[in-house]
Amino acid sequence: MSALAKTAGAVGCTLVALPLLAALIVAAFLGSLTPGGGSSSDTPSKHALADIPRYYLALYQRAAPECPGLSWTILAAIGKVETDHARHPTMVSSAGAVGPMQFLPTTFRAYAYPVPPGGKRPPTPWDPVDAVYAAARLLCSNGAKNGKNLKKAIWHYNHADWYVRKVLKQAAAYASASPAPSGAAAKAVAFARAQLGTPYVWGGDGPREGGFDCSGLTQAAYRSAGVSIPRVAQAQYDHGPHLRRGTPPAAGDLLFFGSSPRNITHVGIYAGQGRMIDAPRPGAHVRERTVDLSSRPDFRGATRPSAAQKKAGR
Repeated sequence: MSALAKTAGAVGCTLVALPLLAALIVAAFLGSLTPGGGSSSDTPSKHALADIPRYYLALYQRAAPECPGLSWTILAAIGKVETDHARHPTMVSSAGAVGPMQFLPTTFRAYAYPVPPGGKRPPTPWDPVDAVYAAARLLCSNGAKNGKNLKKAIWHYNHADWYVRKVLKQAAAYASASPAPSGAAAKAVAFARAQLGTPYVWGGDGPREGGFDCSGLTQAAYRSAGVSIPRVAQAQYDHGPHLRRGTPPAAGDLLFFGSSPRNITHVGIYAGQGRMIDAPRPGAHVRERTVDLSSRPDFRGATRPSAAQKKAGR
C-alpha cells in the first residue's frame, strides 16, 4: 500500500565505511543501479516485455517525459509494486488509495492536471492514463527531475525504506541488460580479470610493485587496451567521460565510490552482469564480485573511458 494512502584522489584506495542511509538502495541500475533516472527510450528487458501488459508498457514510456530525466522503468516498477499493473482484484487499499497507481483521491487531484492526452475528463485515479501521468508528476515534484534525488522521490510515494529498495530492484529488472563489451572495454575487462588473486599494494601499478591498488589496476587495464587515463581515482573520475545519471553501466565502465564527487576514494571496473573487478584494500587481493550499486550510498557515478578514444601515444 502506498504511503500516499497515509497522507581524494590519493593513490591508495580505501573504501569509505558509510552507514546505509534510510531510503537509499536501485537497481539501478539500478537500478539501476539504481536503474533510476535515465531516458524514456531505455530498452525494456525480456523480463519487462514478458511481465508488463503491452498497453501499460507503452503508457509508462509515454508518461515518463512528463518528468525530465525520469526513466519509464521507475513508473513501471511502482505500477508493479502497487497493483501488479492493474492485475490486483480490487485496486483499493485499506486506507482508501485506489486505481492502478494507488492514489488517495485528494492526492491525485494535486497532480491530475493538465489532463494528459487520452485521459478522462474529469480525470480520475482509476484511469490508467490519468494515474500514470499523475505518478510521474508526483515523483518530479519530490526530487525525480533530472535524477536530482530519485530515492527521495520514491520514498515520498510510500514512506518506507523497504519500498524504495523494492521499486529500484524492480526497475533494474525492467531495464535491458548491458551489452557484451567490445573493443577497448573488452580488452580492459580481460586484463583486469587476468589479475584476479594479485595482492593489493598501495601505490601498486602491477607486477614490478608486487600488485595493484584500485586505480593502478584500472589504469593498467585501460593502458593494455591502448586508452590513457590518469593515475589516481579522483583524477580518473574527473577525467570522464561521465555516464548520465541513471544510465546502466556497461562492461568496461569505471565505477567510483567516495563521500562526495570531490572525495573519490575507490574505483573498480564493471565486468557486466552486476559484477565488479577491483583491488579493494590492504591485505586483500584483486577480486571479482557482485556489486549492488543501488545499495551503496557511497556510489558517486561511472565513466566510460572506452568512449573517449584517447589512445596512448597519440
